[in-house]
Amino acid sequence: MEFKSKSNLLFLILGCFFVSNAIIAEFIGVKVFSVEDTLGITKFDISLFGIPGLSFNMSAGVLLWPIVFIVTDIINEYFGLKGVRLLSYIAVGLIIYAFIIVFAAIKLAPADFWILNTASKNPINMNLAFNAIFGQGMWIIVGSITAFLVGQLIDVFIFHQIKKYTGENKLWLRATGSTLVSQFIDSFVVIFIAFYINPNFNWSFNLVMAVGLVGYIYKFLVAICCTPILYLLHFLIDSFLGNDLSKRLVADAAK
Repeated sequence: MEFKSKSNLLFLILGCFFVSNAIIAEFIGVKVFSVEDTLGITKFDISLFGIPGLSFNMSAGVLLWPIVFIVTDIINEYFGLKGVRLLSYIAVGLIIYAFIIVFAAIKLAPADFWILNTASKNPINMNLAFNAIFGQGMWIIVGSITAFLVGQLIDVFIFHQIKKYTGENKLWLRATGSTLVSQFIDSFVVIFIAFYINPNFNWSFNLVMAVGLVGYIYKFLVAICCTPILYLLHFLIDSFLGNDLSKRLVADAAK
């Protein structure tokens, strides 16, 4: 029972982080921020596919991306393909559920005193602000959910394909390698659905490729920087599980 309870507890903790971060990322993703301004550095002036003046303007959802990257690879390592697939399907289901509840909340008639917030020097229409923040377009929702699910399924597949050739060695290669492949696809799927095939936008194919590539460059750099954290968590989890249980879980996950 000791072995079983520790593995269940680990899966529960990792699953909670995985699902909660996926849901939070969907809602904070409506904010677009400047990476350069946030870091206090000069903006990059990048030209790609004939699109000039590109810089690192990212969705705030990328704040949680390193956590999702690390947790996904830890789940991959100890619970295998079935574990990641299960949590990915649960996350998608709960994201859809969350958006249904949000859309229901948007349709509620606002109280008169709540509509105009006069508590500050710059009153704002709270109902319009609420709808603007939470009322994401259907194409954007479909794009982000599709990109998330496709990215996770590709990540777990590549992870285990690399592991077949490397065995238990080179954790950095299977973790970072699978992430770089899956996030390459993820970076373009969401933009393609939300802004290219969406009839409400008129993005050119070159613009989709340029913006997607800028986003992927950011994710590429973050994935490399997160590798030492992955090894640290791997060490801590092995210490928590014990050598025997750790090896058993890793061996079962590889099957």
